[in-house]
Amino acid sequence: MARAHARHILVQTKEECEEIKTRIAEGADFADMAAKYSLCPSGQQGGDLGEFGPGQMVPEFDAAVFQGVVGEVQGPVKTQFGYHLLEVSRRTA
Repeated sequence: MARAHARHILVQTKEECEEIKTRIAEGADFADMAAKYSLCPSGQQGGDLGEFGPGQMVPEFDAAVFQGVVGEVQGPVKTQFGYHLLEVSRRTA
């Protein structure tokens, strides 16, 4: 079964999500941005969601995690919770 380890940043607006993504691209640390801006409690752990399998997250998030490029910041990904930036650190088939 496929497994992935990922971290994310959850915010309310697409604009805020894009702004944080730009800051990360310019060198800001993902974990620091998660701690400062994420609405998810995981932000206090740098956005770390741990390891999980398909179907454990909402469908939009799941698709990005299991189809996106490992090690690349993805998003904004819109879900019922808001807008996410996510980064998959590893994935197994």
